[in-house]
Amino acid sequence: MHVEESNPISKTQRKREMLELQTLGEALTRLTEAQLAELELPERLLDAVLEARRISKFGALRRQLQYIGRLMREVDSDAIAARLEAWKGTSREATAHLHLLERWRERLLVDDAALFELAQSFPSCDVQKIRILIRNARREREASQAPRSFRALFQELRDLIPDRTAES
Repeated sequence: MHVEESNPISKTQRKREMLELQTLGEALTRLTEAQLAELELPERLLDAVLEARRISKFGALRRQLQYIGRLMREVDSDAIAARLEAWKGTSREATAHLHLLERWRERLLVDDAALFELAQSFPSCDVQKIRILIRNARREREASQAPRSFRALFQELRDLIPDRTAES
């Protein structure tokens, strides 16, 4: 007969998991009504989150957040955390897209051949408009002026280069 060894979770690990759930529950208290509705939380959890918003005493709020943490055990906390990350706009994919846009902008400001490469990669781009923005951004940099065209170039690139995370 084969006896399976069970690896019990340590008390430290359980505490860490509970604190993570409490932190996630605390983040829920800062969401708008529409965001809470979109998460489709169980009624008990939603009521607890709304109640936590009304509590101003530190001790009572701490106890309420612990209660929310206990209720969070019953829901898919990973899905909630992923949704919160997406709302924050700090998901890895969104960050990678912003870095891609920044790299394109820097290349366009430094290398004249980058505009030709951009036009080949994205045929729908308005080459003339981007050329003007590049020229103006370079002038702003040299004159230490406010980076209006620099920002406008970024906006133009954001409109031009699709964000893969928005499509999914």
